[in-house]
Order: sequence, then structure tokens, then C-alpha cells
Amino acid sequence: MAYGKRIESSQKINLKDYDADDDGGLDKEAGIAKATALGKELDELQDLMFFAGQHSLLLVLQGMDTSGKDGTIRFLFQNLSGQGCRVAPFKVPTPEELGHDFLWRVHMQTPKKGQMVIFNRSHYEDVLVVRVHKIVSDETCKERYELINRFEQLLARNNTIIVKCYLHITNEEQENRLLDREKEVEKSWKLSVGDWKERELWENYELAYEDAIGNCAHKDAPWIIVPANRKWFRNLVVIEAIVDALRPYRKVWTEHLEKIGETAKMELAEYRKLKPLRKK
Repeated sequence: MAYGKRIESSQKINLKDYDADDDGGLDKEAGIAKATALGKELDELQDLMFFAGQHSLLLVLQGMDTSGKDGTIRFLFQNLSGQGCRVAPFKVPTPEELGHDFLWRVHMQTPKKGQMVIFNRSHYEDVLVVRVHKIVSDETCKERYELINRFEQLLARNNTIIVKCYLHITNEEQENRLLDREKEVEKSWKLSVGDWKERELWENYELAYEDAIGNCAHKDAPWIIVPANRKWFRNLVVIEAIVDALRPYRKVWTEHLEKIGETAKMELAEYRKLKPLRKK
């Protein structure tokens, strides 16, 4: 069962139609058990992808402040090998990055074959925050939607498997999480008056996200709307989306690795004819 809401074609999006409190009819214990089982499968699939070296995976994480991007990444890394996975965070562009087109810095961070890269925020910031703060016009954003679609199609044609997750929380849940940070000493480093100022623009961000998701969803790079008010369910939905995207390639990767193994055996057999093992 797919617990996230998959969008893979251009359409009008209204985020209020999606329940951020959804739990898929599961309780927390059952959800964690399902996520744990999927984690084991993800570990296997990542190994196959890494050693086969035919495809790569790009996971895009977007969402409002406090929606759980960092927490999702921490959860995923419990089930991933560090040798084949890395995180690329996108902050305010540097002067060097601003001197290029908006996709320049993003393209350099995309995964090579065999690798998985997680974008903590992404190229979508260039049609979100810049639009909300009126740094670029709505017309420029429309042009960028088309460029983003072409960019993602280019990646897909180069065998990059793309999964884009919007971590969907409510305005009330965000407020509670920000207030919790003030109560917890160990999270005080996260406090920022800027987060509260950005909350005042919540409706503008919702509209920007609705347009970005609705204009940049296609079969090669679908969006998954992830109910994220419950952290355990958020983790389940994201890991399920990744496994669902990788699972169809299991046979291809396995057969490729078997061929590599057979070739290696033949080469070793030829070598043994010339250099037989010494008898003990």
C-alpha cells in the first residue's frame, strides 16, 4: 500500500485537500514495524544499485520550516551505507553561485551512477522563497518551472531515479514545534526569530508550494505529498516511496552483477591455469 499521495502529472494542487494528520489507519507501533522492514529492503537495494553502477537515486526533501527534513535524513541513514549516500544541503546562494544560472549549483550536486544523494531543500527554493519574498516575478517562476522539468528529465534520461517528497504539516503543528524548541534546552540552538517572521507568510508559501508541485510533477520525477504531523508516519511514507522507486530495478541490477561475477570466475579460472594454487 502506498501511504503517500503520488502526483506525477501537471495539475491544480490545493494542500488543504491533503490530511497532514493521516496515519494510514496504523498505530505507531505498527508503523514503526513496517518502516523497519522497509529499511532492511532499502539496505539491500542500495547495495545492489551501488555495486551495479547503472543508476543513481536523487531524493528531494522540501517542506515548511520544522516539517522534519533533518529528522527524515537521520532516520534514513539508519538504513543506508555511507559509502554510497551523501546529503547536499542548499543554503542562501554564494556570490559565485549567483553569477551562474539558478540550476548551476544544483547540477554539480546530483548523484553519479551507483550513488544516492539527498537534497535537503533543493532547486525548488528558486521558485519558493524567492517568489514569496518577491525577489523574482511570478512570470520568472513560470519560466523556471519549465527549466526545472527539463532539468529533471535530463537527469532521468541519464538513469537517475528521482523521488521528490513534500513534508506536509499544518500551521498549528509548526507553531507547536517552534514552541517546543523554546522549552527544550538541547534544541535552543535552533531558535530563530526569523522562523516566526516566516510564519507570517504561511499562506504565501502554501500557494508557492502548490504551484511548484502542480507545475513540476511528471512521471520521471513524481511528487509524494507526505503527511508529516506524525513523525513516525512521515518516516514510513518517505522510506516506502524510496523502496517503491528502487524495487523495479532489483532484477536488472542482480542480473548485471551475476554477469560480472561469471566474467570474474572465467578470468580467475584462466589465471589458475597459469598460476595454480600451491598444494599444502
